[in-house]
Amino acid sequence: MKIKAKFLPVLAALVVASGCSGYRPAPAAFHEALYQPYVLDAGDTLRITVFDQDNLSNTYNVDQSGYIAFPLVGSVPARGKTSKQVEQSIASMLRQGYLRDPDVTVEVDRYRPVFIMGEVGAPGQYSYVPGMTVQKAVAAAGGFSPRANQGNVDITRDINGKVLTGRVVTTDPLLPGDTVYVRERLF
Repeated sequence: MKIKAKFLPVLAALVVASGCSGYRPAPAAFHEALYQPYVLDAGDTLRITVFDQDNLSNTYNVDQSGYIAFPLVGSVPARGKTSKQVEQSIASMLRQGYLRDPDVTVEVDRYRPVFIMGEVGAPGQYSYVPGMTVQKAVAAAGGFSPRANQGNVDITRDINGKVLTGRVVTTDPLLPGDTVYVRERLF
C-alpha cells in the first residue's frame, strides 16, 4: 500500500499535465496580423461611391468566391485585397471605356462576423465591431458559462490564406472572421 500511495502525487501530476498538453500559444504572426491593413474576404459588405455616378454608388457584398459584382465592369476581385486596392481596380476598369476619370471610394460597411463556440451562454455567429476584444465578444454571446475557463481562449484566424489557432488572454483584440473557442475549466 505504501508504494501505491507514493505514486499517487506523480499520477495526479501526470493527469493535470496531460490536460495542458493541448496548449498552443499564439504564433507571432497571430498578433502581427492585428497591425496589418485590413484585407477583404467573403462576408464583408462594402460601400462603394463613384463621385457624380449615383447609379453606381451602392453597397456591395464580397461573395463566397471573393468577388464583387459591380455594374458595367462585372466581377471585381476583392479577396485578400485592401479597400484601397479595390478602389484602384474599379477605377481602372471604369476608365476602360465607361468613365473618363472616375473618382472611386471603397469603405467597409459591415465586416464579416466572428464565431463564438464552447462555454458561453449563446454560442453562434456575431457581428464584428471595430475594437472588439475576446471579452466583448463573449459578452455579446451571453457571457461565460459557469464551467468556462475565463483566463484564456483559443482563437482560429486566417492569416494570408493559412489557418492558425492559438491561445490568447481575454483582453486580446479580435479580427473579422475569427472563431473563438471558450474551453471548459478543469476544476
